Amino acid sequence: MGSVETGNAGATGTPPVAAGEMRLEVVVVPVSDVDRAKRFYQGLGWRLDADLAVEPGYSVVQVTPPGSLCSVIFGEGVTSAAPGSVQGLQLSVYDIDAARKELVGRGVDVSEVFHDATGVFHHAGTEKRVDGPAPEHADYGSFVSFSDPDGNGWLLQEIKKRLPGR
Repeated sequence: MGSVETGNAGATGTPPVAAGEMRLEVVVVPVSDVDRAKRFYQGLGWRLDADLAVEPGYSVVQVTPPGSLCSVIFGEGVTSAAPGSVQGLQLSVYDIDAARKELVGRGVDVSEVFHDATGVFHHAGTEKRVDGPAPEHADYGSFVSFSDPDGNGWLLQEIKKRLPGR
């Protein structure tokens, strides 16, 4: 684990949270090997925001996916959850095929594009997955999945035009 680092020096950031707002800021992901997880997530092209070796048994690494306002934290002593126990973490992308191709190019074992048989969201695990994108690449309907080295499960969801109010 490295010493204190921050990767966002000079960044302007986002406006502070306004009264009445609640923003999802951080998702904690349980990992067994902090350095391996850090290499994996940086290998995805995620920004390293912090790498803090605070004290023995307690360290914090924060990474942020490109364009995301929510970050991911992992480290030692930051969660009691079992490594690999987090499933269904979801990232939105504009073009599912291009995003899949990029992940494959980065050496990630990623599923083929799929949609759910119901056309609504997706079931847990691989239940009711239908090969290929949603009909006409309908927004919110096409997915790919991958896992980090510990088995924490991620999904990419294609959204080109958001529903009103989102």
